[in-house]
Amino acid sequence: MGRFVARRLLQMIPVFLGTTALIFFMVHVLPGDPVSAMWGDKAPDPAQLAALKHQLGFDKTLVEQYLDYMGNLFTGDFGKTMAGRPVLDEITAAMPVTIRLALLAFAIEIVLGVTIGVFSGLRRGKAFDKATLVLTLLLISIPVPVLGFVFQTIFATDLGWVTPTVQDSMDLSQLLLPAIVLGSLSLAYVARLTRTSIAENIKADYIRTAVAKGLPRRKVIGTHLLRNSMIPVVTFLGTDLGALMAGAIVTEGIFNVKGVGNALYHAINLKEGATVSGFVVVLVLVYLAASLIVDLLYAVLDPRIRYA
Repeated sequence: MGRFVARRLLQMIPVFLGTTALIFFMVHVLPGDPVSAMWGDKAPDPAQLAALKHQLGFDKTLVEQYLDYMGNLFTGDFGKTMAGRPVLDEITAAMPVTIRLALLAFAIEIVLGVTIGVFSGLRRGKAFDKATLVLTLLLISIPVPVLGFVFQTIFATDLGWVTPTVQDSMDLSQLLLPAIVLGSLSLAYVARLTRTSIAENIKADYIRTAVAKGLPRRKVIGTHLLRNSMIPVVTFLGTDLGALMAGAIVTEGIFNVKGVGNALYHAINLKEGATVSGFVVVLVLVYLAASLIVDLLYAVLDPRIRYA
């Protein structure tokens, strides 16, 4: 197990370097000249423009800028915004909010998605199963912005159960509605994936053997059926945690949540390459960590899986 973890950590190094290089070159090439954009429609003073470019390091070649960025990154320096504020301050201010929102959405999709999927798989072809397929298809079909505005109108404007926008990001009750909207698509996928896996594995020989031995139904489902059926679901959930944090940009915009999505949106509009790169680097690390955790969970769920 130790050698497997060490090998996976080594494999993450080229993945991390490749993704950071790709993102860095994209955000520094595609938007154009962010320094000149600070003057808007006015023509910048050449001397001031040159001085500001030198101060921000934009007078160097792109490769030199990337090497400087990576060198600073490994010391914990994510660079500075155009206003001179450290990007790390932006990350530490926005990341906890998005983490709370993503974890709340993650918990909702696990609890509801897996529960609905298990009951649907055990009752395949019955009314509950058919209703699950229809409702999950409906959730998948509705775009997140539309679902967000619908929920906001019904539960905030019409019923008054919640505030239309988040006033305090530390209050989990205010994050509940945005979390439901954020996790709705993933909830539908988890429910369908769990349902399909349960329905397939319940016909397997090891389940029939467990039933023939006279094991209680609860033990057959909980110990044998559920553990083996969770492997594809865990694979999806592992990548989905990072997707929830990255995909929160729309949900945070609808509900005015001051998190990563909101900060990324403003950084992209202002052509803040260092800020965008900093947030993306953190999201890449989240994806890599989630991928490693998923691989380790395989051995917990299925004893037949062993790592050398």
